[in-house]
Amino acid sequence: MESKEYKAVPALLNMVFGFIKPMSLICALDLGIADQISSHGQPMTLSQLRSALSIPQSKEPYLRHLLRMLTHFGFIQVQTSDVVAEAQPIYDLTSMSRLVISKQASLNFVPFIRCHLQDLKDALQKSFLCMGDWLKQEDKETPFDMANNCSLWEMTSQNSRLNESFNSAMVSTTSIFTDAIIKSGDEIFKGIRSLVDVGGGVGAVAKAIATNFPYVECSVLDLPHVVRGLANDGIVKFVPGDMFNHIPLADAVLLKFILHDWSDEACLDILKKCKEAIRSAENGGKVIIVDAVVGSPIEYEETQLLFDMLMLTVHAGAERDEHEWKSLFTKAGFSSYRIVRTVGYVSIIEVYP
Repeated sequence: MESKEYKAVPALLNMVFGFIKPMSLICALDLGIADQISSHGQPMTLSQLRSALSIPQSKEPYLRHLLRMLTHFGFIQVQTSDVVAEAQPIYDLTSMSRLVISKQASLNFVPFIRCHLQDLKDALQKSFLCMGDWLKQEDKETPFDMANNCSLWEMTSQNSRLNESFNSAMVSTTSIFTDAIIKSGDEIFKGIRSLVDVGGGVGAVAKAIATNFPYVECSVLDLPHVVRGLANDGIVKFVPGDMFNHIPLADAVLLKFILHDWSDEACLDILKKCKEAIRSAENGGKVIIVDAVVGSPIEYEETQLLFDMLMLTVHAGAERDEHEWKSLFTKAGFSSYRIVRTVGYVSIIEVYP
């Protein structure tokens, strides 16, 4: 009978070699595997895929190993695995690989992947490697600050290429959650005439709201280096500023993936500034939060916990469960809240003054 320790070895090895999973994903993007299958218009055999990717025939067995790994974690799927007969496996797209097809402008996660696994790879890796030392120290800097001698925001403000990469990464993940906001919009924006998207970047969400609900006047508040050069096009107004200092007055404030970047203390400051900026609940004022509620739904908890560790390492922030959210709202002086809708690992929460 195998010992418990022996049975634990594979799980431990999976953690040790977990880095191979994202590196295999980068290899798939570099080769353009999803793009080739998509362009082909139908599933492809191993030989067809190798030829389309301009890979030498001598490397075909190695490509097969890569495809086996990609199939294992759901990036692609095999229509047949009849390896005993001469018939080759036939590879097809999955819902995951459809998220990285380059010609798909509306829902393309490639910028997000490349930003975190390439452009920020070294900075993030160093940050996680120094977490043990950071935990033993009393100072309040983050592991990212300790490892890179600056915050992520300072790094992006000093590097225009990285700033562009990071902004593109944020935009690339916006569509799916924007769709959820729009689909719930008749309920969410009822009675709302003005909205400020705090930390709204280049305004993708605000523009979608303004286009679909033209009675809502939308503004985007973000740091000067983020909105620099973004013209007020009549759809959205860009306001340079700092949410810790001032949030423009509006019926509603939108915080999409903002609060998880910050500690509880900082979140309280942000929420109090939001409360000052909006009308009373009786007059329709509210804060709209798009963020994870850990454990809801339970099948996405691993994703939420991975983001939790990322936020801790980069920002000393956190993903929060419903009890933690409620505590923040109460301490910031809000009277009530409700979870409007949950989309995948993210929820839309309305908070009322």
